[in-house]
Amino acid sequence: MTKRLEEVWETLQSSRTLEDVQTVAEQIRDFFDLQHVVYHVVGSSGREYGAFTYDMEWVQRYKEEEYVRIDPVITESLRRFHPLNWKSLDWSSKAAREFYREAVSQGVGQQGMSVPIRGVGGQLALFSVTSGVNDDKWEDFLREHSGDLLLASNYMHQRVSEIMDDDESVQGVMLSPRERDVLSLLASGRSRAEAAERLKISEHTFRVYVDAARHKLGAMNTTHAVAKALANGLIVP
Repeated sequence: MTKRLEEVWETLQSSRTLEDVQTVAEQIRDFFDLQHVVYHVVGSSGREYGAFTYDMEWVQRYKEEEYVRIDPVITESLRRFHPLNWKSLDWSSKAAREFYREAVSQGVGQQGMSVPIRGVGGQLALFSVTSGVNDDKWEDFLREHSGDLLLASNYMHQRVSEIMDDDESVQGVMLSPRERDVLSLLASGRSRAEAAERLKISEHTFRVYVDAARHKLGAMNTTHAVAKALANGLIVP
């Protein structure tokens, strides 16, 4: 590890505010000559925080269009526990391909790696880096630097968790078998209609079970409920 990289980690460990963490995200981007660095966490209480180097125009566009519903990076991050090379994800649907083209046109970068992070208290976080290099150079980059980026993801999550003091948990929560079923099917990537059909219940009844589970988990929305249930071992996708 170079002295300069050690200094970046030391800066992160000494961060006292979430604004300090934003500065470290920019330092990581510059050190590795990346296009962007993004860290986003949803705490067990529903509180969110993000440190990112994306243009705000793209962030607003992503939120307004609810791209979280079709973004393969998000879908796979809910299912997996290991780093994701964006090139290995399923971009075959028309919606995903159009989303990818728009993201690249907005300067996100054609390459990316994301690290899903699940905290013991129900936090769900995602650390991502992007680049505009070609496939061969990206593979070379990952071979050389993926270990350091894994360290970065865990260091950043640990420090943000400490700053947010997000230590709530869902210990003692008991989901009914059907509540576990609906959340498990959503975690596997199925739509509400597909999941309801699989369970042979109406979409209205499906929503009732989802709302009941969300209330028990203290989740602000369905995605948060799935994340908390996964993080606490209440369901398996």
